[in-house]
Amino acid sequence: MGEYAGRDTYAGVRDRAAEVDGPRRASAARRSGAAGTIGERAPVSTSRPARRDSPPAIALFTRDLRVHDNPVLAAAAAAADGRVVPLFVLDDGILPTISAPRRRFLTECLADLDDGLRRFGGRLVLRAGDVVAEVCRVAGETDATQVHLAADVTGYAHARQRGLAAALQAQGVALHLHDQVHTVLPPGELRPADRDHFSVFTPYWRRWAEAPLRAPAAPPRITVPDLASRPLPEDRSKADGGLRGGESAGRKRAWQWLRHTVDRYEDIHDDLAADATSKLSPYLHFGCLSATELAARASRDHPGPGTQAFLRQLCWRDFHHQVLDARPDAAHTDLRPRGEWREDADALAAWTAGQTGIPIVDAGMRQLAAEGWMHNRTRLITAGFLTKTLGLDWRAGAAHFAHHLLDADVANNTLNWQWTAGTGMDTRPNRVLNPLRQAARYDPAGDYVRRHVAELADVTDPAHIHQPWRLGAAALEKCGYPMPVVEVEGGRVRRQTAASAEPLF
Repeated sequence: MGEYAGRDTYAGVRDRAAEVDGPRRASAARRSGAAGTIGERAPVSTSRPARRDSPPAIALFTRDLRVHDNPVLAAAAAAADGRVVPLFVLDDGILPTISAPRRRFLTECLADLDDGLRRFGGRLVLRAGDVVAEVCRVAGETDATQVHLAADVTGYAHARQRGLAAALQAQGVALHLHDQVHTVLPPGELRPADRDHFSVFTPYWRRWAEAPLRAPAAPPRITVPDLASRPLPEDRSKADGGLRGGESAGRKRAWQWLRHTVDRYEDIHDDLAADATSKLSPYLHFGCLSATELAARASRDHPGPGTQAFLRQLCWRDFHHQVLDARPDAAHTDLRPRGEWREDADALAAWTAGQTGIPIVDAGMRQLAAEGWMHNRTRLITAGFLTKTLGLDWRAGAAHFAHHLLDADVANNTLNWQWTAGTGMDTRPNRVLNPLRQAARYDPAGDYVRRHVAELADVTDPAHIHQPWRLGAAALEKCGYPMPVVEVEGGRVRRQTAASAEPLF
């Protein structure tokens, strides 16, 4: 599951896959199956008739919970004549840390993955406990000679890969890593001339948009050895439905959104009330959707400005992964030091609870708590308010987001927070988003705020919905909404201090 849930085309058995004790990535010259620029590719099948006497290969699912365009599953089937153990381990190191909505989403993903595997002759084998111990146990039970795994960029994933490599080697089992499963292009695929990764987005985007894509991996037909599996987990959280997890739901949402909405995406993606973003990020995080397939279909079937804007968002995701791959310390260390952060437990509590008295901030935080999702614009607004206005450490905000977001990739979450806090890759680290101006621009009628801040549902005047303190303390007390935790004057917001503070924006 990556750090919060659980890396190819092939040359023969594998493409862009490397054994752990070999080079981390194959060179670009070794690639096979590249089919022009984004969108230009043809399906390939890697399945072969299963032979009963072949030792099986283990396809270890982590956050690649799909059968379509899954290089790990396809490579395992190609390497073992279709005899595959599709294995997922409910990781004791991760499950206790995730929220009820994420647990529900994961449960739905696993059930749908099992259904998908059964359509191609297989089934999901489910175990629970320590991942390394369980994989080694299954390898021993089935006489498997190889394990295939999607490489990932987080510290947790690196530790898991090292542990698996050492333990499996002791059993005489090979571990194969595949590095183009989670992203459109593998981390490190594109490099500037003078260093091992891009630190500025725009030149990365220019190279990314012209890069060839691998051919997709068709779902292989497989047979699964007879071995024990835990029953699929049931969701007992009684959490609000929200987005339904799984490959089937993700593919349906993706193709419908591309068909009906992507053409308008450039114009409406920041309209908070319209809520017209794709909401595909949870499916990309859990790997229910192939980012490569999504980019290819969008580019091929729906060319235009809207698709370019959407592809740019997918590129941001790849950009963050290649940064974290090169700089794993970025998950917890300022890339650009900004001095000391304040400590204010009361202000942090008000922010996490959506009780800051700044409606656009509170609406975003309440949407996060209720849905496990938040519009990207309000992610920027709420993160900027915590770091640039309240002066609190971005790590506290990133941890809160990581717990609640369905799509909390370590790379995207932490590096977006660093970008907003001015400690990351932003070329303008001192930029500040005024929440009042942002609200007036992206939620001018206040519909987004009314949807998520129940106390203000009856405030119809656009002049007051984003600045309700203008109604007076008595009116706020009557509706139960707090006064701002910051000073507000003339459309500017600043932190309350004993001395006269400079306006932050």
